[in-house]
Amino acid sequence: RVLKKNKFCAILMGDTRKKGCIIPMSFDVMKIFESSGFTLKEIIIKEQHNCKTTGYWKASSIKYNFLLIAHEYLFVFRK
Repeated sequence: RVLKKNKFCAILMGDTRKKGCIIPMSFDVMKIFESSGFTLKEIIIKEQHNCKTTGYWKASSIKYNFLLIAHEYLFVFRK
C-alpha cells in the first residue's frame, strides 16, 4: 500500500495522436484510477507553451491539417 486512506494523489497526463487521430490517454488513466477506488477531486488543465519542438509541429500541423495538442491534465485523486 503506497497511499494512506483519505490522502491525495496527483498525476499529470497528456494526450497523443496516432495515425492522425487523437488518443485520449489521460481520460483512460483517469478511469483506471476511479475503478481502483480513487475519487476524482479536481481536473486542472495546464497550458503548454514554449515547448522545444513547437516550431516543427506547427509547420507539420499546417501541412497535414491537424491541431496542436496545447494542454495537459493534472488529475487530483483522493484514496
